[in-house]
Order: sequence, then structure tokens, then C-alpha cells
Amino acid sequence: MFWQMVKGALLRQKGRFILIALTVALGVSLATAMLDVAFDVGSKVNKELKAYGANITVTPRGQKVLKDVYGVDNAVGHKEYLREDELGNIKTIFWTNNIVSFAPFLDSEWKGQNGEKIPVTGTWFNKNLKLPTDEVVTTGVGSMRSWWHVEGAWPDDEQEKNVLVGTKLAESMNVSVGDTITVRTAGGISETLSVTGVVSGGGAEEERIIAPLALVQRLEELSGKVESVEVSAITTPENELARKAAANPKALSQHEYDIWYCTAYVGSIAYQIEEVIHDSAAHPVRQIAESEGKILDKTEHLMLLITVLSLLSSALGVSNLVSANVMERSRELGLLKALGASNLTVVLSVLAEIFAAGILGGIFGYFVGIGFAQIIGETVFGSGIAVNVYVIPIVAVLMTAVLLVGSVPAVRFLLSLQPAEVLHGR
Repeated sequence: MFWQMVKGALLRQKGRFILIALTVALGVSLATAMLDVAFDVGSKVNKELKAYGANITVTPRGQKVLKDVYGVDNAVGHKEYLREDELGNIKTIFWTNNIVSFAPFLDSEWKGQNGEKIPVTGTWFNKNLKLPTDEVVTTGVGSMRSWWHVEGAWPDDEQEKNVLVGTKLAESMNVSVGDTITVRTAGGISETLSVTGVVSGGGAEEERIIAPLALVQRLEELSGKVESVEVSAITTPENELARKAAANPKALSQHEYDIWYCTAYVGSIAYQIEEVIHDSAAHPVRQIAESEGKILDKTEHLMLLITVLSLLSSALGVSNLVSANVMERSRELGLLKALGASNLTVVLSVLAEIFAAGILGGIFGYFVGIGFAQIIGETVFGSGIAVNVYVIPIVAVLMTAVLLVGSVPAVRFLLSLQPAEVLHGR
């Protein structure tokens, strides 16, 4: 009998039913999209930020000690280096999939044809590196310096004599793409280089030559040696445990150490890099790491705020529609009460109608929300958003809360409804 009453009411109030379902669908679709994006935004934002620089710098351990203790980079007459043949080990650590890119650097100073001093940096551009696991990855400044604008072409790492020249240096030397320049090292070695591109980026690169690492190593007689390595890694925002480990990893308990080591904190990734490169010191670039965490937190908070606002709007819409519906049917509901229906029966019949519309609208809204999430992912991040199953129960609970909150004014009206008054038109 009860469900027959509900079915009859739904048929009579088909228009209101559809409006309630659509209102719920709108709220649920926005909530689903925002929650899916919030669950997946960490990796997306981190990947976007990785294009704007490294967050870990690796240097020789002795050099770091000298700088920390004496404030100098190297002792007089002595310079330490890292081994180039060990750099592939960076992609063998526990968090290998979080290492987006890395590039070694070796700085020097040469002289031009007129004796002018020319700063030079040797690095990898887009190096095809064979790892100890026999896997081949492409890495270098080509993927780490997305803000560099190269007029011409990037040099080939296998063609030693092809170089980039900074815009300011190119202007002072009056060279352009396709020209050749002759340089001389401190050891008196001369070399003629081909300019494949002119680079600009607003930094020190505009005043120097950017050359293949192998060329600088050969001319400086530093085969297989590099001064530093910049690493770009996807990390987890730091918390109290990460800050405690940054001060002294040995101060952690075994349980804390295991959690820290197996979480992608910038400090734990740096620690693991030190384990695979001999005599190295990997130090996080704190400003970048902390900025990434703050940006990620604010982005997630924004997603949650949009979710809450969309659900509040949906609740208000449901409340208005249900209240209008109940007021229009006040004679019908008053008659039910007059015929002996209890307040509970009448309230349940109205709630059943609301939840029937809400469930249909929620199912439709969930799938529409998945579509919205994919559109957001492709538009903002250039890739799809992962569909997270945990969103389903969360959305179900939120939808139930929206329907209950939206039904409160209507329920209060039903409880105060007097059959004699409504039947007499009062």
C-alpha cells in the first residue's frame, strides 16, 4: 500500500521528480569531478611543477662539508667530482618511478678568438642513458628546462662540437645559428664549435656556452667526471616526520624510519640517492620542495571547497523544489492524514519520492562527473584523471546528506500540517 502511494505520487508529480533528479545530478556530477581530481591532483601538479626546475641537487660530499663548515665551494688547488658512470643508479632507487629527470653539470671557462673569457657549462641535452637494469631512458636539460627558448635546434649529445650559445653572449660575439666559433681552454687546447641554437631563459645560460658534457670533459681532461647533478623528482608534501628526519635520520625510531624511507618525501629520495652514488651529498632545494607542498595543499583545498559549495547549492535547490511540491499537495497529504495516515507514514512517503529521484539523479550525475573530470584533466593537465572507487561511497554519503538537509523544511511543514485546515482551504 505504501509503495503504491509513492508510485502514484511519482506519476502525478513527474515534472517535480525530474527537476529534483536533475538538481541532485548537477551537485553529484560536480562533487564527483572535484573529488576525482582531488585524489589524482597530487601526481598531476607534481608533474607540472617538475617542468620548472629540479628539487634535489647532488654534489661531492667533501664539497658540501667545505661549504657548510668554511663557506667555500672547494679547497684551493683541489676540486672533487662525481662519477658520471654512476648517475644511472639514480633510476634504481626505491622511488625510481618518481625520478622524472636528471642532468649532470661541469663548468669551466674558455677564451674566445679575441681573448675574452667565456663561461661554459657541459651537460646532457637529451641523453639516451642505459641504466644498470639495461633499460634505456632519455634525460637531460631538454626536459628539465622547459622555460628555455632555443632559436635553432638542440645539440645532439653524440655530436660533441655542436653547442648552444646564450642570447647575450651571441650578441656580444656577433654569432647566430649556423655560425662557428673558435675557443681555447686554459690548457691551450683550441676547438672550433658549431652553433646549433641560441638559448634564452632569463638566467645565467644567456651569458655562456652550453655544450655537450663529453666535449667539456675531453677539453678539460676530466673524463667521466661531473661537478653536480640536478634531479627532478615527484615528492610528497613534508610533514612533522619528514622535518624530524631532515634534522637527523638517525634520531628516528625503526618504525618512523621505515615509514619515512618508504614515503616519497624529498628528504628520503635525496637520502636514497646518496646511497647509490659514492661520496655524494644530495640536498633538497627546500624552497622548491616547500612551495610544491603548499601549491598542492591549496589546490586540494580548492577542489574540496568547490565540492562543498556545489553540494550546498544542490541542497538548496532540492529544498525549494520539495517544499513547493509539498505545498502544492497539501490537500492530498491532509486527506491522507484525515483518513488515518500517521505523520511517519506521510513523511516516509515524501522522503521515498525524494530519494527515488535522488538515487536516479545521483547515478546519472556520477557518470557525468567522471566525464567532467576527464575534461578537466585533458584541458588543464593534458592527460586523463584516474577514476577512484573511493569516490563512490563518499558521493553516496554526501548525496544522502544533501537529500536529508534539503527535506528538512518539507518535513517540518508536514508535521505541522492540520488536515481540517487544509481541507477547508485554510
